[in-house]
Amino acid sequence: MRRPRWGKSVTFFGNSGESTESPPGSDPPPPPGKSTGVAGAIGPPDGRRVVVCGSDRTMLRVVTELVSSGERVTAIVNPASRHYDRIGELGATVMGARVISESLLRRAGVDAADDGTPSTARALVLLDTDDVHNVHTALTARDMDPELRIVVQMVNPRLGKQMNSLLGDCVVINGPSLAAPAFVSDALEDDELTWLELGGRRLVVGQADLIREPHLTVLADTTSSATPDLLPLSSSDPEGDIVLGTGVREVWRSRDVRPAGWLMAMRDILDSRVRKIAALMALLIAIGTGVIHFFGDIEWWRALYLAAGVVTSAGIDDDKFNDAQPWVKVSAVMVQLTGIVLMALLTAVVVDSLIGARLSRIIGGVRGRPRNHVVVCGLGTVGARVLEILTERGVAVVGVDMDEDAPGIQVAHRLRIPVVIGDSSNEETLRSAGVQRCQSVLAITDGDITNLESAMVVRDLNPEARITMRMFDHDLAQRVERRLGLGHSRSVSMLVAPAVAAAVANRRSQVTVPAGRRVLLLTEVTVEAGSVAGGLRLGELDEAGGLRVLARQDVGGAWDWSPKPDRELQAGDRVAVAGTRSGLARLLMATRGQRGSVAS
Repeated sequence: MRRPRWGKSVTFFGNSGESTESPPGSDPPPPPGKSTGVAGAIGPPDGRRVVVCGSDRTMLRVVTELVSSGERVTAIVNPASRHYDRIGELGATVMGARVISESLLRRAGVDAADDGTPSTARALVLLDTDDVHNVHTALTARDMDPELRIVVQMVNPRLGKQMNSLLGDCVVINGPSLAAPAFVSDALEDDELTWLELGGRRLVVGQADLIREPHLTVLADTTSSATPDLLPLSSSDPEGDIVLGTGVREVWRSRDVRPAGWLMAMRDILDSRVRKIAALMALLIAIGTGVIHFFGDIEWWRALYLAAGVVTSAGIDDDKFNDAQPWVKVSAVMVQLTGIVLMALLTAVVVDSLIGARLSRIIGGVRGRPRNHVVVCGLGTVGARVLEILTERGVAVVGVDMDEDAPGIQVAHRLRIPVVIGDSSNEETLRSAGVQRCQSVLAITDGDITNLESAMVVRDLNPEARITMRMFDHDLAQRVERRLGLGHSRSVSMLVAPAVAAAVANRRSQVTVPAGRRVLLLTEVTVEAGSVAGGLRLGELDEAGGLRVLARQDVGGAWDWSPKPDRELQAGDRVAVAGTRSGLARLLMATRGQRGSVAS
């Protein structure tokens, strides 16, 4: 096996950034968000503070995470926030303010001296729910301290992608993008797939038969399940490989509840009411044809024509029929009156179906009787992202929200997903969404009690449905899961807080992918100034079975997912890689500056 020329030592880096030796066969470093206690024991190395701005529940979780990691935190909180007192109880220094100004940031420690002395704040975390306020505060802070590390939560992903060009050293956190895959995995029981953000793209790892082609790379050949071949150049059984891709195949498609194409439109129009009226008219025509043939002594085809004219109110214009017996004429008149009523009903039903189908496309609504679908209750920013992911997966979805202006409503209209406008904790609203026939329910509104009530109603209507609730109160969630058995619960803020804390500490995030009894790590690594990797060609980092470079990013540039192997690395470049623990450790040794090198 070829080894790279930049050394053979096996070294891992903990949360504090220092190197720690790892013997062969030891467990991999903890995944993002799993605290090892190292930072909490050591504390911030330079005594500088982290300034956190916000007022919602995510603010509380982030402060909790930072304080537990040993950070000194200054929290700028709106005094009207119901979390104001709780944040102070955590040990953070609290500054009450309704509007964040330059003078307030300066008092919090965000102000570098003219002689180059750094400010007392080493990082600024912006968690306001208003993107405009976050951008304004971030630009103000950047003017005050060009070296300040800024971590900002952005709701609009498009705006978030432009933040690096505006602010330089900036980490953008998108809560819905972080939390939505977890809810989708719960709804679909996706234990076989791993979703991750790598190299500026949202990717997925799984078996080749589950991942949509083209595959970006083969991570493992699982022909031998006990000892799979990691990062192979070729595979004897491509269908069984573990691969990296951009999406999944439509392998979990349920009965589609969305109107699509002329066939679905015809099914909407010819509903059960139309079919019943048409069947009754056909029965009358059949009986009338028999009566006219046998009692009027008229041939079959002519009798059918006359009966159809009577039932459809088209009239009767036949000389021979004028000679029929009186009771036959009276019967014909009665049938004709019945036909008039049926034609009026048929016209009304068809018009109602046409208008209803049109309105369902414009303002939402469920047509027909959906089955085996996913019901998403709560179409906020997280719900909107959940709808997009489920649609990408080819899963039939019905949305529920009581706010017609919710962010997910427009997403649902764009994706042609039916929406029920109403309270998700109301039984009739949930019946309209078809929860009694659904596969899973995601109760992800902003209210814990609403989600709990929705889950209880769903359990009564469909005991077999898989339920996942969004709950902020951790203690309440544990008690509900233990005592009521209403399924899983997740908190968006608890999913976001570890990512923010990792960004503040500049910790490297990584995703662990199991392959049999072995594991691969996917992560991004920065080439530091004065490191061994500076000046190496990109292809020289690859190690057969140990490390593979997937993408490269120039300083301030975009990610290149088809990098040339002969391209030289420079300080500040970032590479997205997949590797074993030892392969990644060698890369980390090579990319660290000389001040952090460890002898082999």
